Amino acid sequence: MYPEELVVPMREDLTSVGFNELRTAEQVEDLLTEANGTILLVVNSVCGCAAGAARPGVKWALEMSNKKPDVLATVFAGVDMDATAKAREFTLPFPPSSPSIALFKDGELIHFVERHHIEGRNAQIIGHHLVDVFQEYC
Repeated sequence: MYPEELVVPMREDLTSVGFNELRTAEQVEDLLTEANGTILLVVNSVCGCAAGAARPGVKWALEMSNKKPDVLATVFAGVDMDATAKAREFTLPFPPSSPSIALFKDGELIHFVERHHIEGRNAQIIGHHLVDVFQEYC
């Protein structure tokens, strides 16, 4: 588990643009089982690909897209263990992956970006991909 003081800026990178932090399994369960509309769930991480591609790509996509998810939510892998484990139950059959980006519609997983789709790509590539996803599903 990472020290809280280390992850605060990484949390704020998403919460400062409107993401709701889900820190317990109950919060994740409540959001994803009672969902109507679209939910973008980012599994945040301390790794370099989260900092260099995932978080900036997500923020860019939200800024640039004229269609956006109804709800923005995030869990933090390696910190909020129960919330992350619960979120990963909803992204099955995909294996655990952090960072990762999931889009749900009416409680159903409709798009998932795994870590291996983030690694080695820059924020612009991730962002453009997400804009296309938002245009199709939101």
